[in-house]
Amino acid sequence: MHFQEILQHYGYAGVFFIIFVEAIGFPFPAETTLTLAGIEWSKGVFHLVPLWLMGCLGNLVGSAVAFFIGWFLGRPVVLYFGKYVGITDQKLDMVNERFQRYELAVIFIAKFIAGVRIIVPYLAGINRMNPAKFFAVNTIAAIVWSGAFIIAGKYIGEEVSRYWPFLKHHLWLAAILAAILVALFIAFRRWERKKMHGSAPDAKRDGAER
Repeated sequence: MHFQEILQHYGYAGVFFIIFVEAIGFPFPAETTLTLAGIEWSKGVFHLVPLWLMGCLGNLVGSAVAFFIGWFLGRPVVLYFGKYVGITDQKLDMVNERFQRYELAVIFIAKFIAGVRIIVPYLAGINRMNPAKFFAVNTIAAIVWSGAFIIAGKYIGEEVSRYWPFLKHHLWLAAILAAILVALFIAFRRWERKKMHGSAPDAKRDGAER
């Protein structure tokens, strides 16, 4: 069953479950789910307040589970079970180094980075971070994160509804425009790489001359 069908079938409970499971560490597309839920909101399937509430609660409950697993069971257990969902020793160390230096900023920013988002609550528990501080910042981050993707989904849904009749009758034009945009993006990336590789030898040459 497609995620959009799950949302339509299970409603708010489906949103809560997908966001909750992703917060624990399972590779579910949380941002995609919230965006699709926002699109469904634009169609009148959902209402904003309960939808936003389920998005926040799903993440907060999942993060709380991860926090207390880290707190009571520690790093070995997190790594043992984490290997099944992509949490490796190297990833944990890399994120932990930044977490110990910038706790509050990492909790907030990590909410918007898939993969890192699920590691941070475990690290907060492993490092025995003050629970009140963690849950306060995590709650603010969850509200902003879920709201941003839900509202983005609403506007995407409205724009698609507005322009779909035109696009449906001019699919060839849409395909050409999409191909041009993709080609421009690829060309820009290649130019960017060449520029970076070109500047590296110059920097080495300057250093050698000195």
